[in-house]
Amino acid sequence: MQSIPVDAERLGVLRCAIAPEVKISNFETQEVKKDRDGNPVYTVAVTVRQDGRRISVIEIAVSGEPKGIEEGQIVRVTGLTAFAWSMGDRHGISFRADAITPVHGAVVRTKGGEA
Repeated sequence: MQSIPVDAERLGVLRCAIAPEVKISNFETQEVKKDRDGNPVYTVAVTVRQDGRRISVIEIAVSGEPKGIEEGQIVRVTGLTAFAWSMGDRHGISFRADAITPVHGAVVRTKGGEA
């Protein structure tokens, strides 16, 4: 599987859509996916919006639990890499990052639109 580095700075404003969730490798046993060093892998759904275009949502895997990330919060993604994958007739792109951190001072909107 070839990795492709992604310049996260060019993706525009990145906002947490779904807070960090542990990634499950076996749904029958509920076994948590681990990285090479034995750390649990988490996924964070992030919205991407470039230059007023439509919003896309990507799920980004990261080793260890990202701290301080809440839904609606603007985040910084470092070391973002894309991987093309295929299994039989299914295929797609997956994303992995070295870290996902909150951008402090960014306004988090509630469901009612209040800050």
